[in-house]
Parts: sequence; C-alpha cells; structure tokens
Amino acid sequence: MDAEVQRRIQRYGWDRAAGSYEPSWRHQLSRAHAELLEMAAPAPGERVLDVACGTGLMTFAAAERVAPGGGGVIGIDVSGKMLEEAWLQAVGSGVDNAIFHRMDGESLAIPSGRMDLAICALGLMYMPDPRQCMHEMRRVLGEEGRVAIAVWGGRQNCGWSSVFPIVDAEVASQVCPLFFSLGESSALVALCEETGFVVRQERRVFTHLEYADPMDACNAVFEGGPVALAWSRFDYVTRKRLRQQYLREIEQWRDVDRYRIPAEFALVVADKRA
Repeated sequence: MDAEVQRRIQRYGWDRAAGSYEPSWRHQLSRAHAELLEMAAPAPGERVLDVACGTGLMTFAAAERVAPGGGGVIGIDVSGKMLEEAWLQAVGSGVDNAIFHRMDGESLAIPSGRMDLAICALGLMYMPDPRQCMHEMRRVLGEEGRVAIAVWGGRQNCGWSSVFPIVDAEVASQVCPLFFSLGESSALVALCEETGFVVRQERRVFTHLEYADPMDACNAVFEGGPVALAWSRFDYVTRKRLRQQYLREIEQWRDVDRYRIPAEFALVVADKRA
C-alpha cells in the first residue's frame, strides 16, 4: 500500500476509535505500560517525547515522573481526535507539563538532540516505515538519550488477533499488514540495532485482556482498535455477523460471560550510544 494512503487510514481510523479507546484499553494495556515505564525510568527534569501517544496514557504517567525539576513531555499522534481527548484530560486534571501536537512519527518537527527519552508504546506497528520512525526518534535524542518501545507480541500469543482476518474477509482494510511481525522473536531488538541503538534491556510480558461481557470484548477490538474505520462502514447485518464470528474465536477464553484473552507484548529499552 502507498505510504500516504496508509497514514490517512491510520489517522481517520484512530479518529473513529478515539471515544472508545480509553474505556476499552486503559486497563487492558496497564501492565505493559507500567513495565515499559519502569524500564524507561523517566527521571525528574527530563524531556520526554511520546510518539503515537493516543489519548496520553503513557504521556501523563511520564509527565508525573519528570515534573520535579521542571521536566516535561511532548505527546504526538496523527489522530486529531485522540489528541483532543488528551488535551481535555490535561486541562481537567491540571497537568501543565504535558503538551500535544498532531505530528507524523516518521517526520518529527522537533530539533535534533532536544529530548532525553523517546517512548513509543504500541504505535510502531502502525508506521508505514518503522525504521524511519526509529531514525527520527534517534535524531531528536541527545547523546545520552534512550528510547523505550513496546509492540504487541507474536500473533499466536495474542488471542484477539483473529479480528484482522475476520474484517479483511469483508473489506481489504490493510490497516497494518505486518502488525505482529515486530513482536516475533528478536525482531524489535534487531530493528533497534539496525537503526543505531544499543539495546540495554529486553522483556516479554504475558498477560490477559479482561472483558466483562461479550459486548465489551467486541467493542474493544471493533470500535476502539485498529479496525475502527472499516467497522464504521459496515451495516447492522454485517456487524452482527462479525461479532458472532469473533465471539466464536474467543469462546475458549470465556468464563460464563467474562473473557480473559491471552496477550503478549515485546518491550525494549535502548541507548542512543553505548
């Protein structure tokens, strides 16, 4: 797919998902986010960039860590609607050391050497050119800077992954054809090394995505996730059929009406130089 088309799909898709994203995913991603933050260890006074920040789940957590000493965080995303949600939260909670800009992670409008830490939590899989994003994050880091990356793990370890072929059978969504590839084996480590980073720490996180009922489980993947744009174009009959297909796929993880769907994340922290 043409890179510009893919970027537009990402932008419009996450605009659609913005209102459902936090209710569907805040708790589900909390362990991966917490472990990545621990590994990244943002320190008081540091300048942090959060790439593909969405509604600011990682942005606000990092902002709290760096606030003493005058540190701050810049959150960037291609989705204006996601950033609107982030700004509303910042204003509502009185966070004054986090700002948000609509910006492409592959072309950062940030001066070189400005940041101490760059975070990209579950956003790299959506980039048309992940290597270019890594190069850009490296460029904006100071000489002692570091990057903290999280991606979804292997497809076979992510029980919700069946949503992609289910949707693709109806329409060529082409949201992220290589979605799980960065989570396979040592792919993320290799990407860091290929783009000039020195890997400091690698971690695999195995957890479960917990949903209270079938509607909750379906809303998360169809309305609050990467296929939201395609989902918005389906009629009622198609949506009903796709929900039924997805619920059959995740039936093995159902306990009465609740679901505990397995998930894996790959996490890496790497330094700009040894």
